[in-house]
Amino acid sequence: MKTSFVIISLSICAILLSFLIGSFYAYYYPMKYKEEIVLYSKQFSVEGALVASVANVESNFDEDAMSNKGAVGLMQILPSTAEWIAGQIGEDYLEEKLKEGDYNIKLGSFYLSYLLKYFGDWKLAICAYNAGQGNVKSWLKDERYSKDGLSLNKIPFKETENYLNKVLKNYKYYKNRYK
Repeated sequence: MKTSFVIISLSICAILLSFLIGSFYAYYYPMKYKEEIVLYSKQFSVEGALVASVANVESNFDEDAMSNKGAVGLMQILPSTAEWIAGQIGEDYLEEKLKEGDYNIKLGSFYLSYLLKYFGDWKLAICAYNAGQGNVKSWLKDERYSKDGLSLNKIPFKETENYLNKVLKNYKYYKNRYK
């Protein structure tokens, strides 16, 4: 009788713990826009896990998100950058579409792919997504931040350092969800 009670109690605790852990991950690592992420990550040869990580950190998958610097949508793209991206991929640019998940993920996926190819390094590409390509290029030329001109020893913007760490943390979770 006592053994049965212990087994039942442990089983209930395990179920509750499993539910709580699942709820935690569902809240902090939502799986929104998965079809679009898979589609555009394949189209532009960038990992879906990285696209999802950036979208989660940038906006927590909020289509209506808007930064104080004017970045818009799920992947927080500046209108000027979005216009350039649209031209690169032969897409019509319409600023009002930036708040549409499909369009924003398409542009953001291309831009991540472009930055990865440009820098040839994940961390640099993620930093450039946040701080801008020009900033990262200048950091690489500055011996205070880069000893070899190819990687960063120090990220001068605390916001960008925190951003990189958040994206990498998200990636550890999402890499098992986007295969």
